[in-house]
Amino acid sequence: MDTILVVDDEKNYLLVMEALLSGAGYEVLTAESAAEAQKLVRGNDLDLIITDMKMPKVSGIELLDEIKRLDPDLPVIIMTAYGTVEKAVEAMKKGAFDYIMKPFKNEEILLTIAKALELRHLLDENRRLRQDLDQKYQFENIVGNSQAMQEIFTLVEKVGQTRATVLITGESGTGKELIARAIHQRSPRHLRTFISVNCGALTESLLESELFGHEKGAFTHAVALRKGRFELADGGTLFLDEVTEMSPALQVKLLRVLQEMEFERVGGTRTIQVDVRLVAASNRDLKAEVEAGNFREDLFYRLNVVHLEIPPLRQRPEDIPLLVTHFIQKFTQENAQGEVRVDPETMRILTRHAWPGNVRELENVIERAVILRRGEVITPADLPPNLAPSRPESEFDIDRLVPLTTPLPEALERIEELMIRRALEHSGQVQVRAAELLGITKSLLQYKLKKYHLNV
Repeated sequence: MDTILVVDDEKNYLLVMEALLSGAGYEVLTAESAAEAQKLVRGNDLDLIITDMKMPKVSGIELLDEIKRLDPDLPVIIMTAYGTVEKAVEAMKKGAFDYIMKPFKNEEILLTIAKALELRHLLDENRRLRQDLDQKYQFENIVGNSQAMQEIFTLVEKVGQTRATVLITGESGTGKELIARAIHQRSPRHLRTFISVNCGALTESLLESELFGHEKGAFTHAVALRKGRFELADGGTLFLDEVTEMSPALQVKLLRVLQEMEFERVGGTRTIQVDVRLVAASNRDLKAEVEAGNFREDLFYRLNVVHLEIPPLRQRPEDIPLLVTHFIQKFTQENAQGEVRVDPETMRILTRHAWPGNVRELENVIERAVILRRGEVITPADLPPNLAPSRPESEFDIDRLVPLTTPLPEALERIEELMIRRALEHSGQVQVRAAELLGITKSLLQYKLKKYHLNV
C-alpha cells in the first residue's frame, strides 16, 4: 500500500484529504506544519507528499526544498488557494511533480496522485535494476535474471574452470560471443589472449590463412609470414563464430587441430604445436546440419563436449527491463548525458515486442532512443516507427490462459481476475480509478479483491 503524507495548516483540509485518500486505498499520514512534516519524512518510508503552499513559519516551497534534499526522488504535489503562474513555475523548477489549485475536484487530485505514484514506482524499479546490474545479474556485460539465463550463468561458471571445448548455439543477436568471453574470463587462461573469428565472413582460402597463418610466398599476395589465429591464441581461447559456414576441407583441418593441437601454416611444412581452448558457435542446428551432410559428424562430437543453448529474447521477456536499464546506462555514459528513464507505456511496448534480432536489436533501439529522445523520459514517440507490441493489446491468448477442459465458471473467474489485475496496473493501484476502468463500483471492486486475494 502506498503511503501519502498530507501537509496543511488547515485541519479541515487534512480531514477531507485523509477521508478521500483512505477511501481510495492509500495509507495516509497528516501534518499541520512543515516542522512536523520533516519529522515524518525522516521517520517513515513515504511514497508521495501533498503539501499546501502557504503555511505559517515555513512555506510549502521551503518544505519542498528540504524534502528534495532528504529524498530527491520523492514526488511532491503542491496545492494552494493563492496560486499564481509565477508560483507554479517556481514550484515546478524546484522539483514539484505537479501543482493543484484549491478547491479541487476529487477526480482531478486522484488522477494526479496516480501519475505521481507511477513515477515513484518507476524510479524505485530503476534503482533496483541498477543494483541488480551492479551485483548478481551483471555477468561480463551479459544481463538476465530469468531462470534460463541464470542456468546459463551457472554452466559458464562450471565449464570456465575446465579445458573442455564448448559449443554455443542460439539465434543471431543472442550474445553468443559474450558468453564465449565470459567462459574465457572464468578460466585459468583469462590472462592470455581471447581471439574471435567469424567463419561466415571470409572465403575458404582467406579463412584458412586467417586460422592457420601462411608462409611468405604461399600465394600471390603473401608478401610476408603471417601467424594465424590458432598460433596467436596459444595459451588462450579461440572463438569460432558461425562454425557451420566452414567448408568440408577446413572442417578436416579443424578436426586435426582439436585432436592433436598441431597444424602447418599455409605453404609451410613445419608442424606448429599450440595449446588453445576452442569455443565454437552457430545460429544453426548442428545435428540437422550433420544429418543433411553439411557438417562432419566426428567434428560435431569434438565440438559438442559441453553445449550451451542461448534462448532468444522473446522466450525471456522478464529480462527486457533489466537489459533496457543496462543499455540506457551504457549509452548515456558513452554520450556524457544525464539520467534517462523509460515511461511505463514504452516499457510495455518493449516487453511485448517479439525481437527477431534479439538482444542486438534491443540494444540498437535503446541507443537510437537515447540519442533522439525529446526529453529525460523515453516515450513511445522515441521508438522506431515500426516497433509495436508483438500482438495487439486486444488480442487474448485464451488457449494459454484457459485450457479447453476448464469448466466455464472457472474460466470466467480467471478472465475476471486478469482484467482486475490489469486495471489496477493501469490505474497505479488506485481502486477508484481501477473501478472506473472496469465500469463497476468501488465497493464491488473491493469485494472482488477479497475474493481473489488481491492485496492492494
